[in-house]
Amino acid sequence: MNEPCALRDSVLACDGHILVIGGPGSGKTTVALRKAVRRIKQGMQPGQSALFLSFSRAAVARILDAAKLETTAAERELLSIQTFHSFFWSILKAHAYLLGAPAKLSILLPQDEKALSGGIDDDDPGWEDWLIERERLFREEGRIAFDLFAPYATQLLATSSHLRTAVAMRHPIIIVDEAQDTGQFAWQCIQMLAPSCQVLCLADLEQQIFDYLPGVGPERVIAIREALQPHEVDLGSQNHRSPDSEILAFGNDILTGKTRGAPYKGVSALAYRPEKPPPNWNHLLRHALFRLFKAIRTQTGSFPKTVAILVSNNRSALKMSNALNALGTNVGKVVRHKLLFDEAESLLSARLAAFLLEPKDLTDLEDDVATCMEMIAAARRATGQARTEVAKLQEQAIKIRSGKALNINIAKSLRSLITELSLSEFTGDPAKDWLTIKQLLRATGQVELGRVANQLDYLVAFRRGHRISSGLATEWLRDGAYTNARAALDQALAQEQILDGVEAPAGLQVMNFHKAKGKQFDGVIIVREARRTKTGVESSFVWRGDDPPYPKSRRVLRVGITRARAHTLLLDPLWPICPLMKGHKL
Repeated sequence: MNEPCALRDSVLACDGHILVIGGPGSGKTTVALRKAVRRIKQGMQPGQSALFLSFSRAAVARILDAAKLETTAAERELLSIQTFHSFFWSILKAHAYLLGAPAKLSILLPQDEKALSGGIDDDDPGWEDWLIERERLFREEGRIAFDLFAPYATQLLATSSHLRTAVAMRHPIIIVDEAQDTGQFAWQCIQMLAPSCQVLCLADLEQQIFDYLPGVGPERVIAIREALQPHEVDLGSQNHRSPDSEILAFGNDILTGKTRGAPYKGVSALAYRPEKPPPNWNHLLRHALFRLFKAIRTQTGSFPKTVAILVSNNRSALKMSNALNALGTNVGKVVRHKLLFDEAESLLSARLAAFLLEPKDLTDLEDDVATCMEMIAAARRATGQARTEVAKLQEQAIKIRSGKALNINIAKSLRSLITELSLSEFTGDPAKDWLTIKQLLRATGQVELGRVANQLDYLVAFRRGHRISSGLATEWLRDGAYTNARAALDQALAQEQILDGVEAPAGLQVMNFHKAKGKQFDGVIIVREARRTKTGVESSFVWRGDDPPYPKSRRVLRVGITRARAHTLLLDPLWPICPLMKGHKL
């Protein structure tokens, strides 16, 4: 028996806690699923299941795909594959009343939290006041923010031995994916459950890129070893994700700073000139996609089904999305894609669109105008900017509600829009009717309403999944109208973001490196930009504050490189020279 098989067999045979370490594609997920199946075959009591917890919804989607290959339908019925947030929510919605919250709990969606808080961060003035308000929302109104799921679930488990026993009995084996990125409270929960069930942790020591988050750090794997005393297996750098390429080898060389002076199979580069005027990203991305598709077709015999364009930050992601949408160019054909970014303003703008879908009575016209202005103010407030504009919109909405007739442009545009909607008929096809709302908003020519339409462009709402469309369709089928469109939208978004709304990556997606973690694609385009600063021009691959030999920057770039199964293409400026790429030949 060779060593890799022996290592996997030792995991399957172990009855105690286990720590499996390995690089991308080394088979950690596969061996964990096989361990879960073995435990299931040993026998489960009614109501029991093997629990698979992961840090991200993308990773859950990947695990679900792997489970289809490794398990039977009957076995999958006894697999509970969730994010930590989903797991915590299942505890809180049943037991949060023990912490003094109302019996009925509701989720304060991230976009609503940003709107209520003004988009502030933990280093902004007023953050402490917001923490107090957030606590009040939980205790008095039963509205709980995402960030409070973990600490409150931990508090519940810490104070109730009966609850700990019940959770452990329900899940006799708990598998923790991406254990190196487990935060303080998630880890505490696992520690508290460990005495009563078997815990299997999966970790990649070189892939910890969320160490900027509270409670996440390089000491997590050390803590796992100390607390669980696990049987430890190191699968090393065995590569099952891209075995017919040298993508992982390239990523590892970037990580360690090693250069071999020769190309890597499955890795290529496309150079461009970064000088002013700015690069024609529309042309560059189309060229890069053509090169990537051709390379993958040559390597595998078929075109890729999933492709990602990865960049350093959200601003660059939006820039790439605009280019693919052919904004500001004479190229009319749009490259269909999904943009993953901070969606708070877009999601709140979607709520305005949903409100406009709802039936309107012209006797309530002024109240509806005020409601629209309040929603626009909430969306702008979520950005943490435009405070003057937000205050003005809120003040104008108050005046309208008090009976004062305002003839400002936005009020007149909204009156005209709502009147037109009340006299027209929707088709009952949510996608078409959503597009109608967006076109009418843009047709007003009013700046704020045009901004809402643009946000709906960025959201590309109906490519997020079928739940939004399905929820709106249900409204229509019941009433012949989108009676409760906002409620249907909110419910769909809550399910997508936290409960069970997990979809595997499909088509072309644009995102930053951190959002790519846990995902995998047939092909990846990594965009390096020339970042202009006060002191000169820098490589966008180097994170601010990361000093030589750039350990954080190397970890993040390695994550991006190793997301590809078949081919990674770097869109690389001729200058400046990137210290992470120096000496590499692609």
